[in-house]
Amino acid sequence: MFFGSTSGWDNFMLILTKPDNIPILLMVFSVAFFTWLSLKEGLKNDKLIKEGRRDEILRRMQD
Repeated sequence: MFFGSTSGWDNFMLILTKPDNIPILLMVFSVAFFTWLSLKEGLKNDKLIKEGRRDEILRRMQD
């Protein structure tokens, strides 16, 4: 029933593209991006710690 109709998505896009909502949309995407980036870097650091190369973490962060 819902999958055959695109009117829901059309209405959703109309709401998102209103000028008042653009900063909120950018904020949501930036929060999602920086959350992903921090988790990615954290996993790399955890791998270095597990391998016993803890001193390389600070060196990687300074590059």
